[in-house]
Amino acid sequence: MPSLLSTMRLLSESTRLRLILLLMEEELTVAELQEILGMPQSRISASLAQLRQQGLVSDRRVGKNSYYTALTSSLKLLEKTLLAAREEVFESSRDQRALQLILEKRRDQAGEYFDKLAGKFGHSYVPGRSWQGLAHGLLRLLPPLVIADLGSGEGTLSQLLARSAKKVIAVDHLPKMIDFGKKIAKQNGFKNLEYRLGDIENPPIKKNSIDLALLSQTLHYTSTPQRALDAVFRILKPGGKILILDLANHYHEEARKLYGHIWLGFSNIQLHEMLRKSGFIHPEVYPVGRESAKPYFQTILATSIKPSSKTNTRGSQYQNNTRRSD
Repeated sequence: MPSLLSTMRLLSESTRLRLILLLMEEELTVAELQEILGMPQSRISASLAQLRQQGLVSDRRVGKNSYYTALTSSLKLLEKTLLAAREEVFESSRDQRALQLILEKRRDQAGEYFDKLAGKFGHSYVPGRSWQGLAHGLLRLLPPLVIADLGSGEGTLSQLLARSAKKVIAVDHLPKMIDFGKKIAKQNGFKNLEYRLGDIENPPIKKNSIDLALLSQTLHYTSTPQRALDAVFRILKPGGKILILDLANHYHEEARKLYGHIWLGFSNIQLHEMLRKSGFIHPEVYPVGRESAKPYFQTILATSIKPSSKTNTRGSQYQNNTRRSD
């Protein structure tokens, strides 16, 4: 049994305290803890080593992974104190939400199912069957919404949406993209498609005027993603929705040089927290594709809603829908 005083001294450090609180609830790997806490692996591993040396956690090997869990017998005298301390730890609420997302990630096989389905759809040639045709069909099912396509580029997606939307506002910061998009829209007779030059962190769109905001492979180009989501929250009508398609977090540093990426993708936890911080409710994040060639970029889809209530939800205790996550 470790010394009570030495245990208290060890757990007075915030990282070790957050780790032990998580491991009291669930057996987790270093990678999972890294994703939950958003800390470097070296820092987490060093803290776990200290906790293990003190006899507060144990680990077991499963293949290439080590699963860590708290030794409740060693923490019995401090259990009530630790549970009470959880209420005072600033990051505790975030850690709990992130833990639930990790557990959902274990259970949810949506990504694998999608990959299998995608592999079957088009595995063999069938005349007239394609993802392109299916996408066109599904887009036609959209109700007549006012849509903002933020970071639209030349506006290919905007033009597809304009076929069913009440109005589409395409925003991009490159004048050449805007000029090209306007030209194509005019050629195709789109009168409900408007191109505007502007920054998606401060889009030239009135507040509370948009039904649906799209950020398709755009967020990783922004200097401050949180500011972009705050801006989307402002322009959406109450009850409006945001849809984000972006890269899952990766370590392909070459993407910065090759493609001009500022951020190397985002984890589901990052997107959940950013959406929640902006004031959105019921965020869902899940994988929708994985490239077959290196570096195996993965695409994730995130959706969320601006509350219809006038109550300001920033920092509130809304219970986010974490049904599906990657």
